Amino acid sequence: MIDVTRLKGFVSGTLILFVILVVRYFVFGALLHWYFFIRRDPRWEKRKVFSRDHDRKQFLSELKWSMVSSGIFAFSGVFMGWLYLKGYTKIYLEWDLHGWWYLPVSLVVVMLVHETYYYWLHRWMHQPKIYRIVHKVHHDSHVTSPWTAFSFHPWEALIQAVFLPVVLMIVPMHAVVLLVLLTIMTLSGFINHLGYELYPEGHETHPVWGQIIGASHHARHHKQFRYNFGLYFTFWDKFMGTEARKMK
Repeated sequence: MIDVTRLKGFVSGTLILFVILVVRYFVFGALLHWYFFIRRDPRWEKRKVFSRDHDRKQFLSELKWSMVSSGIFAFSGVFMGWLYLKGYTKIYLEWDLHGWWYLPVSLVVVMLVHETYYYWLHRWMHQPKIYRIVHKVHHDSHVTSPWTAFSFHPWEALIQAVFLPVVLMIVPMHAVVLLVLLTIMTLSGFINHLGYELYPEGHETHPVWGQIIGASHHARHHKQFRYNFGLYFTFWDKFMGTEARKMK
């Protein structure tokens, strides 16, 4: 028998988190859009990675799909909270439970696992039959902007959303470290789709900073499709020979 009270709590929690995610999306998107596409500081124009701006039709499409994605991410977040309350996850609150050294290590480990998951998932999504069903919506944004960051087909959003609940049932992570991870995920999405390169000129050839994906790197993926499948880092693209160096 369905527990109506718990069901209402789950639904209300999802709605609250949905509103939070939507507000976050509009605040970040609007501020970045104003600064880079309306204010147009001349100092940044040379860092633009596309020759033209996105159009109104693309913008409205991105808003629609981002709202759908936010709903799916909200459901996933509340489901992860439910798993935590039931004791199914390894999220913890005591700072020294696994030692202070483990806090940054857990962040790095989960990011590397996420990178690996996403790289191979992304390549799979570019299989022609899969691409049309799952990934094409995101690539309808031929010119990326802050509004592109969370514009996914529901299937793609769901495949992405399932990662954290599953990995946190395996890898212990402090709640604050989890918040740091979620912040990195959000900022990475906006930075990579911004359409302006925020990282210093020449960073892609730097032995350290060249391992981090920025707007230029991801723009090549939206332009060329067959290259640059990474999420945070470039090491899988380098190792598998799928990194493009020049914008066509």
